[in-house]
Amino acid sequence: MTSSNPHLSDVASKTGYRARLPDENGRIDWPEQDNATWHTLMQRQLGMLEGRVCQEYLDGLERLALPEDRVPQLADIDRVLQASTGWQTAQVPALIPFNTFFELLANRRFPVATFIRTPEELDYLKEPDIFHEIFGHCPMLTNPAFAEFTATYGRLGLAAEPKERVYLARLYWMTVEFGLVDTPAGRRIYGGGIISSPKETLHALSDVPEHLPFDPIEALRTPYRIDILQPLYYVLDDLSTLHELSQQDIMGMVHKAMELGLHEPRFEPAPKKTA
Repeated sequence: MTSSNPHLSDVASKTGYRARLPDENGRIDWPEQDNATWHTLMQRQLGMLEGRVCQEYLDGLERLALPEDRVPQLADIDRVLQASTGWQTAQVPALIPFNTFFELLANRRFPVATFIRTPEELDYLKEPDIFHEIFGHCPMLTNPAFAEFTATYGRLGLAAEPKERVYLARLYWMTVEFGLVDTPAGRRIYGGGIISSPKETLHALSDVPEHLPFDPIEALRTPYRIDILQPLYYVLDDLSTLHELSQQDIMGMVHKAMELGLHEPRFEPAPKKTA
């Protein structure tokens, strides 16, 4: 989610993908292969949602009415988000600087990379693509509690010091990306990083990982790796907890977490790259 260069023209050299630029009407002409990839991803993941994701996500997905056969246009997403919670998307390359990321969120604009993974990388890619952002995250942004928390997070991050931002990133990871919530119907997924991944969807609700009650200070202290199935998930009692958290002194919690220090990782270190 971070990079040293925000420019669209540089995305190919940094990630291997090139963001597609809109025409004068703001629309992107997606190639047939990209539409076919979207269709494959939609069919595969839609079949895994029932009984696994929270109702707030399903409600948002219904509002968005995403096409199954083609990559959606951001303007169509924007109309629904703006009417629901005042949010809209922002076209970006795959990787953007922290400053840009927090500024967009603070202004209720959710960054969406305008490329889609190749058929060879259906299961995992390090860069967030348009399927991850639209299918994984945008349905939840129609929910007022989730939308308010995300905007508050952006405002805090924009004003934070670099070391504070590293801690804030862990809170985002453990909620917006990989959060679970207990509901009257059972434990459900609301994090976009889980929802957009079939393997993570099954893993997150299995008995393999650890599940802990959500505690913001504990989440701020928990290391993570982006390239593995998560060994630990924090579970909300209710999605309203996020709205309540947005009204609290999150930066005070960051400073407390910094004083306490990080927990021991629940995973092996990432393998070192060889030349």
